[in-house]
Amino acid sequence: MADNLPMFPNTALELVQSLVRMNTVSQNSNLELIHFVRDELLRLGVRSRLTFNADKSKANLFATLGENKTAGIILSGHTDTVPWDGQDWSVPPLGAVVQALPEPRLYGRGSADMKGFIGVALSHAEQFLNSPAPFAVHLALSYDEEVGCFGVRELIADLREAGIKPLACIIGEPTSMVPAIAHKGVYRYRCCVRGKEAHSSLTPKSVNAIEMAARLIGKVRDMAESFERDEPRYEGFDVPFSTASVGQFQGGIADNVVPRDAWFHYEFRDLPTANARLMQQEIVAQARRLEVAMKQVAPEAGFQFETICEIPSFLGSADDPVTLLARQLSGAQRTTEVAFGTEAGIFKQAGIPTVVCGPGSIAQAHQPDEYVSLTQLAQCERFMQRLSATQSLPS
Repeated sequence: MADNLPMFPNTALELVQSLVRMNTVSQNSNLELIHFVRDELLRLGVRSRLTFNADKSKANLFATLGENKTAGIILSGHTDTVPWDGQDWSVPPLGAVVQALPEPRLYGRGSADMKGFIGVALSHAEQFLNSPAPFAVHLALSYDEEVGCFGVRELIADLREAGIKPLACIIGEPTSMVPAIAHKGVYRYRCCVRGKEAHSSLTPKSVNAIEMAARLIGKVRDMAESFERDEPRYEGFDVPFSTASVGQFQGGIADNVVPRDAWFHYEFRDLPTANARLMQQEIVAQARRLEVAMKQVAPEAGFQFETICEIPSFLGSADDPVTLLARQLSGAQRTTEVAFGTEAGIFKQAGIPTVVCGPGSIAQAHQPDEYVSLTQLAQCERFMQRLSATQSLPS
C-alpha cells in the first residue's frame, strides 16, 4: 500500500476487496461469497451452518468461533447489494479500487454497505478463535436484506431449532462506527385495483381502476400529512415522524378505454413508537368503503393487497449492555439513530439484544462511486481487536 494510506492490515483489506469484487446484487446468487467465507473458516477448522432459500440459489451462513464457550456475540452482515444500473460511476463498480485522494478510500458496490464490515470481521476469525474472552464470537451472514430482510428470518429460525442462544448481536451497517440504537420500520405493499372497462363515452357503465386507485392514494397522502402534523416527534431522526408515500403506479391501455386494471406500490416508515400494521389496516378499511360503490356497477371490482416487505422498527437503549459494549469497542462518546432499515428489529424480536455499528456512512451507500474510507476500516479493525481481548461484558 502507498505510504500515505492509513495503517491497515493487508490481509483485512484484501479480504474486503475480494468480497466487493463478487457480484451479489440481490437478483443474483450470493453463493460465491458464502462459499468463499465457508472455505476461509474451514481452513481454521470452523464449520459453518448454511440455510438456503427455496431454490437453493442463496444462503445464509452462521459460524461459531469458540465452540467450547457457552454463548457468544453475533457479528452480523448482509451479503446482498443494490444494483448500479443507470448510475454514473467513475470507477468499475466491482473493481474494489483503492485511491489515495481526496482521502484513502476503497471504492465499489457494497464497500460501505456492508462488505467492509464483513471482511474485517472475517480477517479476525483466527484471533477470535484464540481469544481469552469467556464468550464465543458468531459470524452471521444473510441474503436478501436489501429486498425485504428475508434471509435473516431463516437464519434465526435455524438458530432457534438448533438451540443456539446468542448473548447479543452487533450489526455492522454503516454508522461511521457510532452505535445506533433506533431506526424506523419499512413496510411496503402492492395494491391491485380491478375495475370494469368500457368505451370512454360510456363511463357510467364502467369502474375506472385508475380513479379508484387515485382515491386510495389520496388516503395514503392524507395519512402522511397527518403524521407530519399530529404525530409526537421522536427527536434524533432526520425526519422525526412516521412517513407514507407511493413509489410506483401503473394502469390503463388507451385514452379512450376506461381502465379495468391499475396497481401501485406504497410504503410506511414508522417510528419505533408507532405501529405500521395499524396504518395498513386503515388503508384496507378505506379500500373496503370504496368497494361498496364499485361493486354496485361490477361485482368483481375491488382492491387486493400484497405484502412486499415488512421490516420492523428497532428501538434499543443507550444503557443496554450490548450498546455499552459497542461504545467501549468503538470508543464512541455517543449513540445515534439512523434513518435506514436494518435487520436489528428482527434480531430483537427474536430475543437477542442488538445494536447497529459499522464502518462507512449511509450517505455513500447505494450511490455511484460508493466507498468506505480506509480510516473507517481501520477503526473497525480496532473494534475487532478490542472485542477479541474483552474479558467481560458490560452489565
